Amino acid sequence: MGLAEDVKGLVTSVKSTMNQVHVPELALPDFLVPLFRGATLDDKEQISSTTGGNNNNGNNDNNEDPQHNREAAAAAAAAAAAALAKSKSDEQDSPRPSGIPPHDGDFMLLTKKLIEVRNVLNSIDHNDTLKLPSIVVIGSQSSGKSSVLEAIVGHEFLPKGSNMVTRRPIELTLIHTPHSKEEYGEFPSLGLGKVHDFKRIQETLKDLNMAVPESECVSSKPIELRIYSPNVPDLTMIDLPGYIQITSKNQPISLKEKISELCEKYIQEPNIILAVCAADVDLANSEALRSSRKVDPLGLRTIGVITKMDLVEPERGVAILRNQDYPLHLGYIGVVCRAPGGSSKENITQAVIKTEDAHFRSSYQYSQRGVFVGTGTLRRKLMDILEENMGSNLGSIIKAVQKELDETRYQFKVEYNDQKMSAESYVAESVDKLKHRFKDFSRAFGKPQVRLEIRHMLEQRMLDICAQRYWSDPRINELPQLDSSSTAEEDRLYWDLQLDLASSALTKSGVGRQTTQRVVDILSRTMEQLAEAEPFNHHPDAANTIKAMTHEILSSRSQATADQVENTIKPFKYEVECTDGEWTEGVKRAIALVQTELEMCEDALSKIKTTVGTKKLRKAINFVIESDREEARRAQRREAVAKLRESNPRQYLEDQARASRDSHSSESTEPHGEHSQDDDTQAQEDNRSVPEDEDELEAAMRPHFNPKLLVKAREALSLRDRALVLKYRLSALKSKTCKNAKNKTQCPEAFLAVVAEKLAYTSVMFIQVELMNEFVFQLPRMIDSRLGVKTGQEAMEKFAKENPLVGKHLELMEKRTKLEEVWEKLNYLVRRQEEAKARKW
Repeated sequence: MGLAEDVKGLVTSVKSTMNQVHVPELALPDFLVPLFRGATLDDKEQISSTTGGNNNNGNNDNNEDPQHNREAAAAAAAAAAAALAKSKSDEQDSPRPSGIPPHDGDFMLLTKKLIEVRNVLNSIDHNDTLKLPSIVVIGSQSSGKSSVLEAIVGHEFLPKGSNMVTRRPIELTLIHTPHSKEEYGEFPSLGLGKVHDFKRIQETLKDLNMAVPESECVSSKPIELRIYSPNVPDLTMIDLPGYIQITSKNQPISLKEKISELCEKYIQEPNIILAVCAADVDLANSEALRSSRKVDPLGLRTIGVITKMDLVEPERGVAILRNQDYPLHLGYIGVVCRAPGGSSKENITQAVIKTEDAHFRSSYQYSQRGVFVGTGTLRRKLMDILEENMGSNLGSIIKAVQKELDETRYQFKVEYNDQKMSAESYVAESVDKLKHRFKDFSRAFGKPQVRLEIRHMLEQRMLDICAQRYWSDPRINELPQLDSSSTAEEDRLYWDLQLDLASSALTKSGVGRQTTQRVVDILSRTMEQLAEAEPFNHHPDAANTIKAMTHEILSSRSQATADQVENTIKPFKYEVECTDGEWTEGVKRAIALVQTELEMCEDALSKIKTTVGTKKLRKAINFVIESDREEARRAQRREAVAKLRESNPRQYLEDQARASRDSHSSESTEPHGEHSQDDDTQAQEDNRSVPEDEDELEAAMRPHFNPKLLVKAREALSLRDRALVLKYRLSALKSKTCKNAKNKTQCPEAFLAVVAEKLAYTSVMFIQVELMNEFVFQLPRMIDSRLGVKTGQEAMEKFAKENPLVGKHLELMEKRTKLEEVWEKLNYLVRRQEEAKARKW
């Protein structure tokens, strides 16, 4: 009934228009003359009545020639038809110079809003049931798919090349912007922003496609591209790799099957299939039609596009477009998408349409009823089909969105108790945690702790000096007897020099640099621990930023601090004075240090005994001692022989000859006891090596031990000797001698402890001022500027999503928000449709 009313209104409109049209005197075109030569008298009268019943300046029809009357009637009908066609053409083309046909407001709104819904859904993880229909473009290679898409868009933007350049699906979203003259593209996944140069879009698409290796040739990962322009309709299209018949030597054998599987995946319901076929190729051989018929046997979702119509005769082209041999419910449209020459920055849609019109108007066959041609017709057809398809699927989409939204709300309620979170709040909370932890550390690591660390470092250095200059000195037993009157002045000078050298080694060893570096290492290590703790263990870039800030501050202050410390401790490098109180404290610390060192030696010795065994270790130690003694005797004997050889060579030769005769006297050789001179010489040579032979024999007769066991035995022997010396020094420090600072030569450990305390106390004052205070002041401010909310929304979201738990929370909350937004948009569309229906009724 609605269709009948529309037709009735159209007829009334045409009738009223025809009554007002003034028909000029026109000659009948030659190609229309044969059509009207066989007109009957009834036709004549009908044509005459249509034109007002008068012609030839108001003369009566009976006075005119019948043939002339028929020609005049035909001319009038042709003129009226031309005027009506011109009026219709002007009505279509005048409102929008972009070539986009005017639509009802509700009609245009549905597609635009649903495209917005699609963009929102693509930004979240959603169920496959939430799938909006798209127009999927399929066709064989070189069938003209790219030319059709570029004619619709108005720019050359698809990759070109002799090789297979379309290797990934291109999900193309066209967004009509009627109130803007700006044309640009966007790659949402790449973050390139607005790309106004379509040549750059073409190069980007080519790079993304060619990134797929030759071994695979095809990837199912889509490329998302959005184009905003006042010259494009609201459409969602998917360009797929073209079908091939055979593969080249560099392509995988399964490439043909891969392309077919990829295309079959995209042409499933509810998508609309745009099967592109070349006019000069028989439709029976069309891979696009063959594939579409598999998933859409009745052709309800398939529209055929016949390209290269200028390559075939008009009769053959019309026969294809008649939709009789391979019928499709949506029919066929013929196009000639030959882009004209000129600047690629200009929109080519109108130029393509004009070129097509010139071609199709040149052949009257394309003006017949039921024949659809032209890119403009294709654009309108696609808009109508997509709009109708989306409208029919609106109910199912709403149900799917409602189900997904309910599930998301339930999940958010169960997992997070509807607790909201944002990237800004997470960043602020993380930065606050870091600052609070740093504040706690700065309070715990104050001036006393810094002095303790420096003193501990200097005391360890002091113990090393004592071990080198005192505890390993074989004359250490002489040290307590320096007070006796029998002590030689030479011995006193020796130990005074040792004390000066020990003090100089402690004060002149780069104390400023070492103490400053010690504090820097502590600060750096602490900040590394804070950077690797929760939550920054999930944010490697932020952790590296924290470490870089720490290094930046410390490196800028450490050198100046070290120089200040070195300048302040210069007096201690020449003379150190101490009060009785400082000496008493130094003795106490020295006793504690020696006691600790002694315990460490005994613990290490105990571990060796436990590992090796006491009895086995004792035998190995005795063997080592005996071996050392024997080696010492051999060394003394060799030294004595060498001295004798140098001082008295004659006596050395006589001793050798005597030893040779004694060794051979017990042997009975010949009856007369005479030997040749050669025998005597050989005997002397043999007897020279008698001591060495005896040593080798004794060594061979000794028991053998594992070399590793001997190493442990020597280590245990060294620890035992060290422990004995430490016990001796511990008793000396506890004696009355070390209670007086005047006896510092006899108590070097106590004096060096006093020096270490003075160095630590002096150093920490400038380290605290020059380094610690500056670090505590600057770091929190740098954290705010480089990690805080001032970094920008995009950086904060990236930071928050690096934490898996927080990222899941934010994604679920974002999904719920966007699904609610989609739900509101869909409900708005439903209300608009209901209102539109109510207005029509």
